[in-house]
Amino acid sequence: MSHVEDPEAVPALDAGGQRGLNAAAWSSIAAAGARMSRWPWWVQVAGLYIAARLVSACIFMAAALHQGVNPWFPAKPDYWNFINIWDARWYSEALQNGYPALLPTDAAGTVQENAWAFYPLFPVLGRVVSGLTGTGPAWSLTAIALAAGLGAALVAYRIFRHRASHRTALWGIIFLAAFPVAPVLQVPYAESLNLLLLGSALLPVMERRYLWAMPVVLLMCLSRPTGVPFAVMMGLLFLYRLWQRLAGRPPRGVPVHTNAQLWSLGGLTAVSGVGALLWPAIAWAATGDLGAYTKTETAWRGDDLVPFKPWFDTGIMLFGPTLGVLAPFLFVAAFTLFMMSRPVVALGAELRLWCCCYMGYLLAFLQPQTSTFRMLLPLFPLALSAALLSRSRAYRGAVVVMFVLLQIVWIVWLWAWAPLPGGGDYPP
Repeated sequence: MSHVEDPEAVPALDAGGQRGLNAAAWSSIAAAGARMSRWPWWVQVAGLYIAARLVSACIFMAAALHQGVNPWFPAKPDYWNFINIWDARWYSEALQNGYPALLPTDAAGTVQENAWAFYPLFPVLGRVVSGLTGTGPAWSLTAIALAAGLGAALVAYRIFRHRASHRTALWGIIFLAAFPVAPVLQVPYAESLNLLLLGSALLPVMERRYLWAMPVVLLMCLSRPTGVPFAVMMGLLFLYRLWQRLAGRPPRGVPVHTNAQLWSLGGLTAVSGVGALLWPAIAWAATGDLGAYTKTETAWRGDDLVPFKPWFDTGIMLFGPTLGVLAPFLFVAAFTLFMMSRPVVALGAELRLWCCCYMGYLLAFLQPQTSTFRMLLPLFPLALSAALLSRSRAYRGAVVVMFVLLQIVWIVWLWAWAPLPGGGDYPP
């Protein structure tokens, strides 16, 4: 095989030659896209999602090479050790040892961090997979997260196709898979399982198959704390559909709900309300403490749960006593305008209502911190809005590049552990 010894012996390309290469590259990409477009939709979605996870895996491995001394393992860990840190250790604890019958407390009686903050479906499935395969907690939980993430992408595509063409729905999946915090979908966290169940509940709601959504909603309520906003969404949707039925004012081209559909929607609303309270009730029954779940959740923040207050506290800390008080109101106003924009309105009543209820839930109960970025994943319908904003290849490509770059920021800044001056590190 011949090769060039002297780099200077390679002739320089003129501008026309460079343009020719660019045209050839775009032609190759277009040809590959044309071949891919003939594949079944699920193969296309799976291929795009797996490619995104491989990119994230490369970022994880590169960051692991720079990981120094940390609380879990020696410096420069391998990929599998590197992704099994932070909350992954709590899920492994719940898988192996279950949940404590007595809440751990300090000398003052304050509840300390414990496994009750982590919903049971993910570790229970991990225990089943470990029992069937003989693998350890880290491997079984990682496998479930990977499979659930792929399933979530497939369900999200089905949802997107109700509101957009095939090509635009695929771009919505690309945006979702490349989202800056999307790497969490391949680590032993419950986010991917929750996203799968959330999408599997929203899809039959959009198709008015409310009875089919009931068992899915109960499982979703045991995967992560999305039950409360989902129950609120269903209650508001029931009232909205009932008003349309009584007033005879359905959206243009959309039939009014029948009596049977309204009864089913009301039943799903009731089931969602029960599901939202299920895990706190189980924690109460197991520990004898009515506030076992909320006390455990607030152990990480060090303060009692006071709705909305943490947003004002954080605003004052970041922006001062005047602008800090106004900041939450400005955020709500900006989000409201965003939800009224044309690409978001195109999502339809159900998906818009879900996004509004979930954001309202975060405003009411979340303490803003670095983990907030990860908790934005249930707003996944907005990925389709981003794809609907413009059909420009330059725009869509720029969004993907920006998201991948922000993945690097998220992994290096938040996933990799580096001690803060006061001890500890910001959680992902």
